[in-house]
Amino acid sequence: MESILKSIKRKKIPIKPAVVISNKHDAKGLKIAEKLGISIEVVESKGFTGTRAEYDKKIMAVLVKYGVTPNNGLVCLAGFMRIISPEFVKKYKNRIINIHPALLPAFPGLDSQKQALEYGAKYSGCTVHFVDAGMDTGPIIIQAVVKIKENDSEESLSKRILKEEHRIYPEAVNLFARKKIKVSGRKTIIS
Repeated sequence: MESILKSIKRKKIPIKPAVVISNKHDAKGLKIAEKLGISIEVVESKGFTGTRAEYDKKIMAVLVKYGVTPNNGLVCLAGFMRIISPEFVKKYKNRIINIHPALLPAFPGLDSQKQALEYGAKYSGCTVHFVDAGMDTGPIIIQAVVKIKENDSEESLSKRILKEEHRIYPEAVNLFARKKIKVSGRKTIIS
């Protein structure tokens, strides 16, 4: 999130961030957003007793409040460790993007770096993708490859992947903002 917001501030991405929403009141990203002059909102998930769809309705209400609609908005997930309801995904189809620390479709879900190391993969990396109803299954926008070293630990691999995440996530947002991405079935076409 920070790398995206800083790229926007440096005028590298022609988009206006409307709001940073967190499901935790103590998320680090909230302080970063405030420091960069971005509005923040918290929709606490801890203790929420409704359904996933009911929770997501609260998120969508905040988005609409800030003018982020299914027609003109982009929702960037960064550290938002909740599965989004099918209703939310359908309403904001091809307008929600996420980053994953693996070369999807390999190693979806949690602990991707650990999965790659245990599997004996020679390469890993990260993927920016559109969010669909599955877990880490949406159309891929951009990927970056990271070579796995013989002596890599989960921590050392994660650090190198994170560096690439900070590079490609703003790049994907920029492509979206410049209307350079078209989705055709499972594929994205970048012009």
